[in-house]
Amino acid sequence: MATPDLRMQPGPHVFVDNLDVPILSSDDHHHLSRSLRLRHDDPLTLSDARGKWRAAVFGDSIEPTGPVYEVDAAPYRLGLGVALTKATKPEFAVQKATEIGIDEVVVFPAEHSVARWDESKRLRNQQRLLKVAREAAMQSRRVRIPTVEVVENLGSLVGRRGLARADFGGIPMNSGHRFILIGPEGGWSDRERAMVPAVADLGPTVLRAETAAVVASAFLVNSLVRGD
Repeated sequence: MATPDLRMQPGPHVFVDNLDVPILSSDDHHHLSRSLRLRHDDPLTLSDARGKWRAAVFGDSIEPTGPVYEVDAAPYRLGLGVALTKATKPEFAVQKATEIGIDEVVVFPAEHSVARWDESKRLRNQQRLLKVAREAAMQSRRVRIPTVEVVENLGSLVGRRGLARADFGGIPMNSGHRFILIGPEGGWSDRERAMVPAVADLGPTVLRAETAAVVASAFLVNSLVRGD
């Protein structure tokens, strides 16, 4: 039996730990009942965040109404590295990369980053970004939540397969690119350019960091779909 298209199923989409005995978190139940105004027996879909999903109906307890389906993982993972930027730009990048289909988002401090996070703030913001990714994965009806990490430096990303930094003068993005790095407002330093010599060009105009994150994510996913 063919797996139905999850994107076309009625009702909102939410993550649970167990698809056989689904229990919503108090926050998710509140969001569905108060913000989305779901009523008893309204449809929704559930996912275990590990590739499986099923249809259900809403209520004080969640009742499954369909079989469990499993969505195959892509042949390889796609990643986005985002230099630490001011305000809510990392949050925006995580949200949009998740919606587009990126599997891993890493935030790192670049040499020209204006914003700086100490250890306490780094851990606190990582938890916040994980929450953003989970909510975006539900909104975009994904069956897997991307991993999100805030690392101490760019060096921890060097050596990844298909790694390239977004900059002018690079080659057009293709399926050989697996992990794209987006620089900060101040651009890449000479040392960072030497650390990651491979360059992917995102187009003819100068993009804001948050816009570049969206464009790079779309290029990565599109090249995977095309298989070029």
